[in-house]
Amino acid sequence: MRTSFNIPDEVVAEFDRVWRDEGIENRSRAVREAMLEFVESHSRLEETAGEVVALVGFDYRHHDVIRELHGVQHEYQDVILNTSHTHQGEWCLESLFCRGDAARVRELTYRLRDFDAVRRVKVMLIRDGD
Repeated sequence: MRTSFNIPDEVVAEFDRVWRDEGIENRSRAVREAMLEFVESHSRLEETAGEVVALVGFDYRHHDVIRELHGVQHEYQDVILNTSHTHQGEWCLESLFCRGDAARVRELTYRLRDFDAVRRVKVMLIRDGD
């Protein structure tokens, strides 16, 4: 299937550099691999139940969204054990160390993705109910 996406030029340039450096044969193959990785990661988060320990990391433009992010973090303090924050110019990197019900960690992750000023949200499940 052919499709098109609206992606900033600098992201495409970096993506092209990475897949070439990795020795992948072409951009289509690299996009398929990236999409499969996203699907696998998302599916694991969706399928996990019970208590989990997780690291939720995200980057964002500090001044655009800090008050709203603090509000969300207070709503989920039942699963957030602690946070780590670092400034990187206009961008900040935040790490949330979580323990609790997988559904709550999943909800938190999706809430963070709702903000336009949040660029990426990554979840690493350290231990799940299995």
